[in-house]
Amino acid sequence: MAALSGGEICIKYLMFVFNLVFWLAGTAVFAIGLWLRLDPTTKGLFEGSDSPFLLYTGVYMLIGAGALMMVVGFLGCCGAIQESPCMLGLFFFFLLIIFAIEVAAGIWVFSNQSKIVDDFTKIYMQTYNDFKTTGDERLKQMLQLIQEKLNCCGPDGSAVETAKDTCPRGEPLEQLIIKSCPDAIDEVFNSKLHIMGGLGITVGVVMVFGMIFTMLLCCAIRKSREVV
Repeated sequence: MAALSGGEICIKYLMFVFNLVFWLAGTAVFAIGLWLRLDPTTKGLFEGSDSPFLLYTGVYMLIGAGALMMVVGFLGCCGAIQESPCMLGLFFFFLLIIFAIEVAAGIWVFSNQSKIVDDFTKIYMQTYNDFKTTGDERLKQMLQLIQEKLNCCGPDGSAVETAKDTCPRGEPLEQLIIKSCPDAIDEVFNSKLHIMGGLGITVGVVMVFGMIFTMLLCCAIRKSREVV
C-alpha cells in the first residue's frame, strides 16, 4: 500500500479541520435549540394548544439540524483521520442531503417572506396580549427580550401601563420616537434577508468544496491501497 502524497495529506487534514468546525457549529445549533425549548423564559411559548406553529416547528428543526451536523462532522473527522472510504462516503451522502435541504429552505424562505413576517408578528401580538391579560412573569421576560433586541415598544410604538416596563429604557426623546414592534419585525426581515441569503450561499459553497475534497480524498485512499 502506497502512502498518500503531500497534497493528499494536506487535503486530509483540511478535511479534518473542516469537519471539526462543522461539528462545533452543529453543537452550537443543537445547544441553542435546546436552550430555546427548555429555558423558563421561552418554554411557555411551546406548550399548550395555542403554541405558534412556526416557532414550535422552528425550534425542533434547530435541534434536529444541530444533531445531524454533529453526526456528519463526527463521520467526516473520523473518516479523514482513519482514511476510511466508508465513513467518507457516508459523510458525502449526509452533506449532500444537508446541501439539498439548505437550497430548498432558502427557496422556501424567499418565496414565503411575507408569511414569515406575518407569523412572527402574530407570535409577538399573542405574547403581548396574553401578558396584558394575565401579567405572567414569563411572558413579561419574553416581551422584554423581543423588544430590547428589536428596539421597539408595543404594537404601535407605545405600550399600555401594564406592559410599559417591558419596553427598552432610553432617553425621553428616544422613547417618544421608538418604532412599533410589527414595523421593527418587518424592517428586520426586509433589511437582513439579503445578509442571511449571503450567509446561506457562503455555507453552500463551503459544503460544495467539502464534497469535492471528500471525493478527492476517497479516490486517493482507494488508489493508494490498490498500489502494491
